[in-house]
Amino acid sequence: MRIVAGQFGGRRLRSPGDARIRPTIDRVREAVFSIIAPHVPGARVLDLFAGTGAFGLEALSRGASRAVFVDQSRDAVRIIEENIARCGVQDRARVILAPVRKALLRLAEEGGSFDLVFMDPPYGKGCLEASLPRLGKVTHSDTLVIGEHHAKDVLPTTPQEGWVKTEERRYGDTRISFFVRDVPR
Repeated sequence: MRIVAGQFGGRRLRSPGDARIRPTIDRVREAVFSIIAPHVPGARVLDLFAGTGAFGLEALSRGASRAVFVDQSRDAVRIIEENIARCGVQDRARVILAPVRKALLRLAEEGGSFDLVFMDPPYGKGCLEASLPRLGKVTHSDTLVIGEHHAKDVLPTTPQEGWVKTEERRYGDTRISFFVRDVPR
């Protein structure tokens, strides 16, 4: 696994030997970043269910200003911290060891606000749908949320707790869904 493009393009990242951590493949990350490219420069990024931190690090490589990585696995956090060090972005990165729900509460209390949110939760457990409603206090009207899920998981297209799915792409067994704020008309 590697950073695809930007300042750290080609840099190898540590991957887990643990099957519980499922990193997004380079090809899918590259496709996602080609779609969201205008949103990345200067963005404050939140990488939830971060695993290896590849999404947040890719964003930093492409010009995001800061990234917060959240995972509840100690093994994942060690990998994320090592990958942050490999890229030399300790001054622009923060890692939180906590379940996503608790991390979002903490970030909201601190007044955190993010422009891009990546979510790559365990497949088939409803974590993506459960996490969307909790993003309200750490996002703003222009925040873009990108969620990765299994191709068999079909997410609702109707507004969900303030979020509406605007686009969905399929890459093999993986679907990527894009969400924006549901602004009342």
